[in-house]
Amino acid sequence: MTDTAAALQSKDVTDKLGLHENVARRLILRVVGVLLVIAVVCMALVISRNRQEAAAVIHYATQPVTRGHLVETVSATGTLAPVNEVEVGSEVSGTMKTVEVDYNDRVKIGQVLARIDTSKLAGQVSQSEAALESARAKILEAEATVQEAEAQLTRLTRVRELSGGKVPSQFEFEAQQATVARARANVASCKAEASKAQATLDLGRSDMDKAVIHSPVNGVVLTRQIEPGQTVAASFEAPVLFKLAEDLSKLELQVDVDEADVGKVREGQEATFTVDAYPDKHFPALITQVRYGSKTTEGVVTYTTVLKVNNDDLSLRPGMTATAVITTRKADNALLVPSAALRFEPPQAAVTEPAGAKRSLISSLLPHPPAREAKASAEIKTNKEQRVYVLKDGQLCLMPVTTGLTDGLFTEVTTGSLEPGLNVVTEITASQK
Repeated sequence: MTDTAAALQSKDVTDKLGLHENVARRLILRVVGVLLVIAVVCMALVISRNRQEAAAVIHYATQPVTRGHLVETVSATGTLAPVNEVEVGSEVSGTMKTVEVDYNDRVKIGQVLARIDTSKLAGQVSQSEAALESARAKILEAEATVQEAEAQLTRLTRVRELSGGKVPSQFEFEAQQATVARARANVASCKAEASKAQATLDLGRSDMDKAVIHSPVNGVVLTRQIEPGQTVAASFEAPVLFKLAEDLSKLELQVDVDEADVGKVREGQEATFTVDAYPDKHFPALITQVRYGSKTTEGVVTYTTVLKVNNDDLSLRPGMTATAVITTRKADNALLVPSAALRFEPPQAAVTEPAGAKRSLISSLLPHPPAREAKASAEIKTNKEQRVYVLKDGQLCLMPVTTGLTDGLFTEVTTGSLEPGLNVVTEITASQK
């Protein structure tokens, strides 16, 4: 085929497709231009990402593993109270005549604290004495009646014997016997009335004695809730007039321990506490009781724990709010790691991508699967095992450990390959070049 024939054939094809040569060239140039733009954008993204990665320098903060003494504690709050606090009331109603003690007064057993006016009570006692005397007089009268009835019965019995049973009649004889029985019953009734009058008198005299209020213990007056001239009404329950603390040199601290910590608290454990009055002073205490009964306040379950407190200098006062720190366990010469190292979580890129690794253009743009180290970290977290990270040749190295006691700042390591002096990572900081 000649060149002329080939050109004619190509022209025929172009004519058949409805295209001209310049249109085809223009289409090809557009496709090439689009591909070039895409390539330039991809290269720009890769370069920008590489520059950002190179610009950021990760610095790791570390702390050394040490050996030392570790104390595990439990914190709780509560109030101070006397070991024995007595409420003194009145069983007698009346007008308060005198009040003979005041706040902070020291009192002894039997000392008079207050007196209630006994005018009305004295009148009642006099009435009871008169009623008792009247009852006793009636007893004498009833006994005389018995003697008279018995004498009459004796006479009738004698007459009946002499008359051979003819005189008196059977009816008269039995009637006299009934009279004697009634007389004796009347004596018993009068004696019962006398006993009742005696009991009323004893009650009145007891009320007279109770109108004088005495101290039941040796102690200190904490509160006084009565003044001279006030009326005391003891109808249904005895009103509280005084509160006495038996011995302020011995106090007890009642704290509320959270249900999450109560399993660590035992009787005999030592503790220290502070009060707002002496913020820089720590007072010693000793646990004497962990109660089984629970209290629920705003959805929080707590258990009352009682601590014994020595207060010989009387610097502490009942009602003070105290914050106690209870020592639950101790560890000597323990391998200690900062607790921040156990909470440290490295960024995924620092764990999954080794330093200096090269990635292709496609690899930079496409997502990549996590590396083996990241997978191991996830498995450890899933298994709830503790771990720390150390730096080896600038790379993070994961080290599993088993922990024991903790005080919040440091944690005891019981098993693992950590050694004293080895630096563990606690946090990361990023800075720009």
